[in-house]
Amino acid sequence: MSHLTVTIDGERLEVEPGTTVAAALWNAGRERFRRSVEGDPRGPICAMGICFECRVTIDGVAHRRACMEACRDGMEITTDA
Repeated sequence: MSHLTVTIDGERLEVEPGTTVAAALWNAGRERFRRSVEGDPRGPICAMGICFECRVTIDGVAHRRACMEACRDGMEITTDA
């Protein structure tokens, strides 16, 4: 099986096709994806797109829900945690 390469906060990571961005982050040991307006760390709660706590920047587009996005080869993911 061929792997995809994504970049998470400047670190390259290989993932299997079909892996969501949230799963790739979890597999990389990341539990916090962003910070609240008060500065508190946030991460996925529902993992199905309802809570919006898993928002990250993907390929320069902010506020993408990591649990709803499948990884693509060459994807650039930036967290705010």
